[in-house]
Amino acid sequence: MALCVIRSRRSLVIPSHQTPSGKLDLSFIDKVPVLRCYTRTLHVYKHGPEASKVIQEALSKALVPYYPLAGRLKESDANQLHVECTGEGVWFVEASADCTLDEFDYFDKASFSIPYDELLPDQVPKSEGMEPLVQMQVTQFACGGFVIGLIFCHTICDGLGSAQFLNAVGELARGLEHLSVAPVWQRDFFPTPTRQSNVGQLANLSMPPPMPDNPLEHVSIDIYLDEINQLKKEFHESTGQTCSAFEIVAANFWRQRTRAISFKPGTEVRLLFFANCRQLIDPHLPKGFYGNCFFPITIAATCDLLEQASATDVIKLIKEAKTKLPFEFAKFKNGDHLRDGKDPFLAPLGYTTLFISEWGRLGFNQVDYGWGPPVHMVPIPGSSIIPVGIMGSLPLPKKGVRLMTWCVEKHHSQPFTDLITKLI
Repeated sequence: MALCVIRSRRSLVIPSHQTPSGKLDLSFIDKVPVLRCYTRTLHVYKHGPEASKVIQEALSKALVPYYPLAGRLKESDANQLHVECTGEGVWFVEASADCTLDEFDYFDKASFSIPYDELLPDQVPKSEGMEPLVQMQVTQFACGGFVIGLIFCHTICDGLGSAQFLNAVGELARGLEHLSVAPVWQRDFFPTPTRQSNVGQLANLSMPPPMPDNPLEHVSIDIYLDEINQLKKEFHESTGQTCSAFEIVAANFWRQRTRAISFKPGTEVRLLFFANCRQLIDPHLPKGFYGNCFFPITIAATCDLLEQASATDVIKLIKEAKTKLPFEFAKFKNGDHLRDGKDPFLAPLGYTTLFISEWGRLGFNQVDYGWGPPVHMVPIPGSSIIPVGIMGSLPLPKKGVRLMTWCVEKHHSQPFTDLITKLI
């Protein structure tokens, strides 16, 4: 059925009290070109009368300690990004739908059939080409539930930082006078490396080349907690080592997708994911830091190896690559990539590269505006042509992982579905 959403009010929500003005520098990781984008998500709640009013008021209060989010990105003449703390605010849209969430199964199945455009904020104002860093639409449904459509600037926060901010809004919405975690800017933890190099050459490599427009099919797989625990047990019995749910899902995802596609023999295939590096900073970043702090891990193998390997073999490949993270991150922080003219954030994109991201442990599932946590969160793909899988949590009350993928062309969709579901 069609979803009819009426947007009744659009406004800029500004901090409830006066906040500092001026310029704030970003870290070198914040300024990585591939992060100059906006993430889009839907957050589905079963109950919440007058949610728009409650959340808008709490948002205004949260923008006092999180005042940089009420500012705007600005690029200097030297092509350097920074935040202008203007206090202009975040974009907020109030909306309603005359149907119930139950009629749409609480948007349980994340797919291209979900009317994203109806649930995300529209008509975003731009001042001198600068968008608000946070954009939100709260759509109230006839059943009393609501959906938050969120657009968040990745340059300012990674997933952990975005979830930290939303949890702060939730705490204020519930009436807490003080946040449990105070926000920390501290973007000087990773200054621009000073190693001499051909920086101009690196700048030319800083954005990926265009990809052919071959839309990828959506496939969603639910993996229950007892199934994950059984696979962990099998790995431990085989190797004497432990492994994580991420390693299990990523290994099987990469392996079975490679099998389903049947690449030309000898083709190199890659698995790419981002690893949190907060624990690698010395001294450690304080609790409350909400900027970007991660590093890409890329694993390459021939399709022949992947097709013949067991799940245990591929998990070992992933674990081995993760052990190299401290060394590779230190090299990046030292500026070795500037000398070499190679940007580690730019793995070769294409049908042979698979990207996986774990969202279930970021903190979005704990955000409570006064009526309990969300039923679930739906990630919205930024591109339908980049092979990607996102690990989220199963909708409550179920426990486990939902792997939401846009990773195979139409003629590979059924073989991939058959392989991945049989395994898990």
